[in-house]
Amino acid sequence: MTSDEIRAVLLSCLTDVAPEIADEEIADDADLRDELDLDSMDILRWVQGIHKALSVEIPEEDYGKIASLEDAIAYVATRL
Repeated sequence: MTSDEIRAVLLSCLTDVAPEIADEEIADDADLRDELDLDSMDILRWVQGIHKALSVEIPEEDYGKIASLEDAIAYVATRL
């Protein structure tokens, strides 16, 4: 799976959690919590969506490693 394909899946999962967010508004290096005003429940639902879509487990202690879309793509790519 390419980085672009992973990005598309992660964005789809993210917009499922926060449908008011447009894909093009999300910078790859932006902190998702700050930029998109996501709370811990939003992050949890996003992680669950990633697991469902890609079968990638992200333990709670790794949530800080997926702070940005760029971080999340790299994280997921190493686990596929």
